[in-house]
Amino acid sequence: MSGYMTDNADSATDEKRWAILMASAQAGNEDDYRTLLTELSRAIKHYLLSRIGSQHFVEDCVQDTLIAVHQARHTYDPRRRFRPWLFAIVRHKTIDTMRRQRSQQQLARQQEDILLQEHDTTEDVDSSITRGRLLDNLSPQHREALTLTRFIGLSNAEAAAQLCISESAVKVRVHRAIGKLTRLMEADS
Repeated sequence: MSGYMTDNADSATDEKRWAILMASAQAGNEDDYRTLLTELSRAIKHYLLSRIGSQHFVEDCVQDTLIAVHQARHTYDPRRRFRPWLFAIVRHKTIDTMRRQRSQQQLARQQEDILLQEHDTTEDVDSSITRGRLLDNLSPQHREALTLTRFIGLSNAEAAAQLCISESAVKVRVHRAIGKLTRLMEADS
């Protein structure tokens, strides 16, 4: 897979070195594992910067990838090449991070649209202002879950995927958000 780095000699050296370090780490050598993660961090960052440029979420991609490598380290087979295994994880985590970034940006825009939407009647304006104030009383986690499921219309499973939490956690957050909004509205009455 010479496309991952520009210098084929360095790629071959890295390939062998990383495979040896990973096999040693799998055998329990913490120093080799620490060395491997340090080297991978630099290589992944270089790879991402060369492909997607200096985006604000590159460091998030690197960290997400290192976590995934840690979680999947037992799946690496030392008889196989290391780079394809690694960069499959890099690609998947980068796509996940980019989707999450895009979703968060869309969510922020949609929340802003909901709160700033112009209405024709005074009653609608008052209702919008009250709803905006009410949503501001929710924690960010509850507000996100409620907005994704009730305003945007995502299923609990889709919202869970976007928030990187379980589906049951989404249900709990929405339930608590609705409960708090109900109590606030009753207090205003």
